[in-house]
Amino acid sequence: TIRLWGGRLASPGPTPSRGDLEALVADLHASAGLARPLALRASRLETALDRAGATESRARVLVVDRAGWSRGAAQSFAGLTAPRQEHHDPDLDPDPLWSVGGSATPDHPDASRTLGRAFAGARAVPVTAQAAGLLGLLAGRVLGQFDPFAPTAGPSGRLLLVAPNVLRTERALGADRADFRLWVCVHEQTHALQFAAAPWLVDHLRAELAALAEEVAGSSAGQDLALAVARGLRALRTGSEDPEEWSMLDLVLDDAQRERVAQVTAVMSLLEGHADVTMDAVGRRWIPTVRRLRARMEARRRTATGVDRWLRRLVGMDAKLAQYRRGATFVRSVRRAAGRDALDAAWAGPEGLPTASEVADPAAWVRRVHG
Repeated sequence: TIRLWGGRLASPGPTPSRGDLEALVADLHASAGLARPLALRASRLETALDRAGATESRARVLVVDRAGWSRGAAQSFAGLTAPRQEHHDPDLDPDPLWSVGGSATPDHPDASRTLGRAFAGARAVPVTAQAAGLLGLLAGRVLGQFDPFAPTAGPSGRLLLVAPNVLRTERALGADRADFRLWVCVHEQTHALQFAAAPWLVDHLRAELAALAEEVAGSSAGQDLALAVARGLRALRTGSEDPEEWSMLDLVLDDAQRERVAQVTAVMSLLEGHADVTMDAVGRRWIPTVRRLRARMEARRRTATGVDRWLRRLVGMDAKLAQYRRGATFVRSVRRAAGRDALDAAWAGPEGLPTASEVADPAAWVRRVHG
């Protein structure tokens, strides 16, 4: 299954001593706990949370390894077609080192189907291998993820912190460990607060993504997508093509599908930009090296070579990185133009979300929403 093989294909990453691993896991849990009240103040979501009756909402925190993140990501895909449930998932039970351990259990029956829709027209085994391969590659690059979609995430969602990636990145950046871990956790806790403040957002995004999947499955894009992924994975293995010469989405989507992607991207730009603004707004009192962290992270985002360059284009990570920049500019511009609480309207309902054109023109959103 995708979840099983995605976990097996993920490389383990840094392998410090058991004592260091235990300290890292404990520190990430502590950082996530400290990050929530800091994110609550810096995000300016108090009013929206109160309106939603969610001031006490808290996401479940899991510190995972790369294989655990891969399994969790497959579960999240399953959640795009299945409602959230109250019970926990035994496949993500605590482990002495991480909060994920043991062997993977069989996929939720909708997990392969949800991913498979995007690869409609291809054979089942290649589809599973391609999707699992992508999850395995992504598992080495994700620092953290707030997941509101997994069927077992619960009403408040779950926050996954990928311990080996946090360790690798803080070393690569030469970052202060305590500052970097708290900074990352503030970003992810902000996402948890966003979805708590806008409880309708999960179903809204699920509906949009399900509609896109249906459109792709009903067109030639499904088979084209499978071929594009296979081509990209083959190029990665053989070095036979320049990954910058093609883009998966550009190859397979028609104009209507690109428009739907643009609208979903606008929502994600708001979420990511707001989280980036929040993690920097915590300030130097709590994260003394915050400015240095931002400068080094932005430099890292601007450069990519080899696998990272290929992967960015394959799964749209270049667009993802642009979301952070455009979304942060949108949030800051709205607050300058209409006041510190102007963004509250975005959490009130789908009609308050910015469109793709409004993310690029924040004044247009202010005029439409605030008059």
